Amino acid sequence: MEDKVLNNIKENNLICNHDNIVVGVSGGPDSMALLYLLLYARKYIIFNILIAHVNHGVRGEEAVHDQLFVQRKAKELKLPYYSTNVDMVAYGNEHKISSEEAGRELRYQFFRNILKSLNGGKIALAHNMNDQAETLLMRIIRGTGIDGLNGMSFISGDIIRPILNITRLEIEKYIKKNNIETVLDKTNLIPIYTRNKIRLELIPYIEDNFNPNLTSALWRLSQTSQDDSAFLQKYTEKMYSDILISADEDKIVLPLDEFNKLDIGIQKRIIILSIQKLVGIFKGFSEEHISNVLNLFKLGNTGKVVELPNDIIAKVDYRRLIIEKNKEYILKPFVYELRIGYNQFDDIGYGFIMKILDIKDIDENNKYPNIKYFDYDKMKGSLNLRNRKEGDRFNPLGMKGSKKLKDLFIDLKVSRDKRDLIPLIVDDENIIWVVGYRINELYKLTKNTKNVLMIECISLLKEEI
Repeated sequence: MEDKVLNNIKENNLICNHDNIVVGVSGGPDSMALLYLLLYARKYIIFNILIAHVNHGVRGEEAVHDQLFVQRKAKELKLPYYSTNVDMVAYGNEHKISSEEAGRELRYQFFRNILKSLNGGKIALAHNMNDQAETLLMRIIRGTGIDGLNGMSFISGDIIRPILNITRLEIEKYIKKNNIETVLDKTNLIPIYTRNKIRLELIPYIEDNFNPNLTSALWRLSQTSQDDSAFLQKYTEKMYSDILISADEDKIVLPLDEFNKLDIGIQKRIIILSIQKLVGIFKGFSEEHISNVLNLFKLGNTGKVVELPNDIIAKVDYRRLIIEKNKEYILKPFVYELRIGYNQFDDIGYGFIMKILDIKDIDENNKYPNIKYFDYDKMKGSLNLRNRKEGDRFNPLGMKGSKKLKDLFIDLKVSRDKRDLIPLIVDDENIIWVVGYRINELYKLTKNTKNVLMIECISLLKEEI
């Protein structure tokens, strides 16, 4: 199995020399097997292993025991160890999502914060072939299309899954053969979550009554679906390029007649592709949304508009199909107080972490555009978060004197409909940071700086994994 996993890493380019690999370790058999398999792979590839553990706040003393177990193992293996305690139930209630989703979001937030402190890297998760089977069944039950049948992949952004094609039975044999110590999360044995119900009740029923090799069958389904999806996506992008009239960051224009000649499956994919090009993600959109756009395009009614999530609209204009950002959307003025620590503003989709540091403790090699440093002693009064208002002026870093914020946006080619959405961090006298763009020259660090205000901006857009 060790060589199989090593081949997975090499064939899928999961780990490169000198990569930082944050390994999510619960202490259970899957994650402990992954940890030891990565230690084996490190004989052939030079990379850093860092252990990360999350206590989700639902199992009391048992969870604390697991946390200490992972900490002890990290010490024995002489590996860096990171841990955090969260309350996934409270987080789920606050964000109106399931506990499962909440736990996943909190884990990924924690793992990515570690990566930020390391100047980047990858997250290694212990998803295996049985997990893939469970994922596919969950999606089938919810009514997924062919893309949903892809399941999880060996690599997805900064996430790698080196043991994805390994069965749970193989993992158990590996653990036993190598005398690897593990802990047991008893909640995995209770059908309280959807995934647990599928694992403990649905899969055994199907295996007993229909197909004893269900896990392998679902794995083949995922692989076939990935191949088919890749072809369809490639074909969709070709058709999109062939018929495209124009496209920019705010608007995509397609010819009605050419669009209607395409097969309906490709039409739907072009709509999805267009939305992704405008907003970057497809989360929040449903089959109903796509059908409404498709019906609008079929009818070809000039002037009629379909409103979509993320302030996207679709319309027909003189035999042209238009998918664009809603330019009529006007964000109401907002002002929020900022405090040291974590500040979250769901209505505008941002969170901010604020820390006061000694000049000696800052990362001089910081390359993250969402993290900025300011001379704290130059701050005037309280700090607030707001959007722009008439007459705003700003001293851009590297410039002498101030200029109108409006002129800065023009110079930076920021479209008009985006300008009201850009958060500004201000004190009682000045804009100190146009978030995502420039900081104020007046607050930059100098040789005389003693106290530093670190501000990290976090997007609250949720990802679906």
